[in-house]
Amino acid sequence: MRIALDGFGSDKAPEPEVAGAIAAVESNKDLEIIITGDETVLKDVIQKNNYRGSRIKIVNAPERITMHDSPSAVVRNKKNSSMRVAYELVKNKEADAIISAGNSGASLAIAMFVFKRIKGIDRPAIATIMPAVGGYTVLIDAGANVDVKPYHLAEFAIMGSEYASFMKGIKNPKIGILSNGEESFKGNDLTREAYGIIKNTDLNFYGYVEGREIFNGKVDVVVCDGFTGNVILKASETLAETIFSLLREEINKSFMAKLGFFMARKSLKKFKKFVDHNEYGGAPLLGVNGAAFIAHGGASAKALTSAILVAKHFVEKGINVNISYKIEANAKNIGY
Repeated sequence: MRIALDGFGSDKAPEPEVAGAIAAVESNKDLEIIITGDETVLKDVIQKNNYRGSRIKIVNAPERITMHDSPSAVVRNKKNSSMRVAYELVKNKEADAIISAGNSGASLAIAMFVFKRIKGIDRPAIATIMPAVGGYTVLIDAGANVDVKPYHLAEFAIMGSEYASFMKGIKNPKIGILSNGEESFKGNDLTREAYGIIKNTDLNFYGYVEGREIFNGKVDVVVCDGFTGNVILKASETLAETIFSLLREEINKSFMAKLGFFMARKSLKKFKKFVDHNEYGGAPLLGVNGAAFIAHGGASAKALTSAILVAKHFVEKGINVNISYKIEANAKNIGY
């Protein structure tokens, strides 16, 4: 299995990418990583990390995409960027999946241009993992599509169902549409029309869910537009960080609090690990003809290692093929 890794995507690139790649290959003997980017810089960082193996290769890509670059301009003008070259490696079957912690809008644009869409998918979407009671919930779309139509939400539901089945190991994930109430008359024109479409598919459709259902484990997949999903994602990440910051302040206020922390430290460490987005790595861009994962700009080496391993299993399980079959089976119900 070969994974293409955009070596100059993250905020602190290329150090997290290199360290993450090294940890991944050291834990998986059948894994190879191709890092794209400035060859001279990458060689230097790999050497500083004391890696002497042969399963990390470099493909030179002199250009870098910044967070300020326009996605459409990137597709036209930065064909030698580390991100574009990594996508081309997958297209040319020199790699099986691509991971980038760079500009997510650029990643979406390049994926659409290089990979194209799966037949029957009009809008690819980002699926992300949200910690929940009893495990986790798949939230889709987490930022790829700000404006959507009802049938797009139906596409997201199908793609999210397949991804949840893969991640959670269940056959028939429960799907919910995010709304302002569980009653079928709630929501807006978008969600009400999407409700009727999804209800007629072969999915395990629960109906409307409120924001709390993302975290209480009532459903396996929560479907929404990308604007709402991205706000939820970023607010949730900040909330987790704020909780631990406030907890740290309280613990440092007294000896008894410190003693309590000492007694509960194992449980607290498990909890921190459970809500840490670094544990879940990257989020797949579902709906394109290739395995593409988008990681957080501030991704750590640990997060990128996790993303690499999830991408490996994603390819092995043939998730895109399953999505294609499911879309075809429900084409008439969606309205194609």
